[in-house]
Amino acid sequence: MNLRRDVFQAIADPTRRTILHLLASESMTAGTIASHFDSSRPTISKHVRILKECELISREQIGREIYYHLNPQKLKDVADFIEPFQKKWDRKKGNFEEAIKKFKSAE
Repeated sequence: MNLRRDVFQAIADPTRRTILHLLASESMTAGTIASHFDSSRPTISKHVRILKECELISREQIGREIYYHLNPQKLKDVADFIEPFQKKWDRKKGNFEEAIKKFKSAE
C-alpha cells in the first residue's frame, strides 16, 4: 500500500528538516548531503526520496552529477498553516508584555 505523503509528514522527521536546512544555503549532491550525517547513505537517500516525492526538493542533472535544490514555494503550505497560530501567539505575547509593563510601573 503506497500512501501519498504530504509536506507535514516530510518535515516531521528531524533528518529531513536538517536536509532542508542544508539545501536552503546551497544545492548539493546526494553524497554531499549524506556526508553531513552519521547514518548510512541508503538511509539518507530514502529521506531525500521522500522530500522529492513531497516536492520540497527538486533534482537537476549537471553533467554526471545530480544536484538537489530546495523548493521554498512548497514550504509555503507550512507557513500558511502556521500563520493563524503565529498571529494568535503574537497577540498573547503582546498582552503578556503589556501586563509586565503595567506591573513594573505599579511598583
